[in-house]
Amino acid sequence: MLNSNALRKLDMQDLMVFSAVYEQSSVTDVSEALCVSQSTVSYCLKKLRSCFEDELFINTRTGMRPTYKAEGMYDHVRAILQSINRCHAGAPTFDPSRQAVTFNICAPEYFEHLILPQLLQRFDHADLPVTVNVHRLEADIPGEELRDGSLDLVIGFGPSVHSPHASFKSRQLLEEDLVCVVDKRATPLDAQLSLQAFLGRRHVFPTPWNSPTNRVDAWLSQQAHQRQLAARANSYSAALKMITGTDFILTLPRRIQKLLANEAIFNHHEVPKGLPGFTLDMCWSMAADQDSANTWLREQIIKACATREA
Repeated sequence: MLNSNALRKLDMQDLMVFSAVYEQSSVTDVSEALCVSQSTVSYCLKKLRSCFEDELFINTRTGMRPTYKAEGMYDHVRAILQSINRCHAGAPTFDPSRQAVTFNICAPEYFEHLILPQLLQRFDHADLPVTVNVHRLEADIPGEELRDGSLDLVIGFGPSVHSPHASFKSRQLLEEDLVCVVDKRATPLDAQLSLQAFLGRRHVFPTPWNSPTNRVDAWLSQQAHQRQLAARANSYSAALKMITGTDFILTLPRRIQKLLANEAIFNHHEVPKGLPGFTLDMCWSMAADQDSANTWLREQIIKACATREA
């Protein structure tokens, strides 16, 4: 807020005139330097004098001499003009072709299978010296690492799976649903699994991110049911191998099923009605929000996800 309503009448040209008169001591020189008429310079000085209730500059034989108040104002006016120039220039734009850069992303296996390969292909085709280090996602968002900058981004699951703190920025990248996968040689099942059929088989549970809970078992618990687990796997690929030659069921994200579950070996079935899917979300710190390199990385991930939505 301004301390005086009179300050509202000033504009950038008035401040430029003040600074120029202080430095050049000549109305004529100032009008030429700013490409304005001498009458415009005089008008700006009149506004300044009225606003600050001071003569500001006294006309002498050697030029315009600043008053004591003008001398005290000069540094502040220059700082205002410099700040305005910085606002106009904006932050330097990140150019990945000019410098090698390493990004640290905390993400689940889902991201590594579906999004990261596309990113790396784009970087390679454009001959960009970009390195991506992926850190394994745990049960909670690693907030401290986001805040101190040791992580650039966190990719997690939603809603309500990896909920970012209010102090972080976030964006949904895509939506995903689940599908059941079985060996082709397994006992046949209907295309749409009933809850009874789903619970009637033993399950292999992939843990592509470290957490003691998952959406499938949480949903079953709400229905007062519990599935039988045959094994827990560390990856989607390992889980697919574990169900080969058995009647076990594996519940996978649909995009992962299409990518990894060879149709010559596996059948897929729709999950019981009501079993919810999830979203893939991205979050970053407030400090990184205006960082041009971080902004560039987020844009590349959004573009890669858009191709998966198509």
